[in-house]
Order: sequence, then structure tokens, then C-alpha cells
Amino acid sequence: MSASERGVFAISVAAAMVSMEIQNLRVYERRGLLRPDRTEGGTRLYSADDVARLERIRDLLAEGLNLAGIARVLDLEDEVDRLRARLARVGPP
Repeated sequence: MSASERGVFAISVAAAMVSMEIQNLRVYERRGLLRPDRTEGGTRLYSADDVARLERIRDLLAEGLNLAGIARVLDLEDEVDRLRARLARVGPP
């Protein structure tokens, strides 16, 4: 697991970093928009990648998308990333 994937930020810190309310982060997790790490005690820990995803969610909200639309955009962006990684492994034809 890379450093950017490792959860290190508490929910209050992650929320402050992206100027969101803590409750919003919980809603986004329930909706499947992000999946922060959890400690053995259940405390959420957000990674740098999670914070970047929250910034993307914030930007999409500002553009007027609802959470269902944001979920679709994020799914498509994730698929593009997976395909690019696969193409990089396979190499040019």
C-alpha cells in the first residue's frame, strides 16, 4: 500500500482539509463514494487519496451534480484509471 493510500487523517481533519462538515463525509461513505480505512476500534482514517476524492466530490457538487451523478462520474473515472493501468502493463501494440 502506497503512502497516498494509507489512512492517516481523522474524520475531523479530513473534513477541515476540504471545507466540509463531518456528517457529509459519513453520508458519502454510506453512499459508497469513498471507503476510508478503519482502526480496530472503528475510527475512520482518511488517506491522501481519500482527501483528493473528497475534493473531487466537492467540485462536482459545486457544478450542480447530485450524489447519484457524482457516483456515476467517480465510477467512470475509476474505470478509466483501471484501463490506463492495464494498458501501461500490456504496452503499445
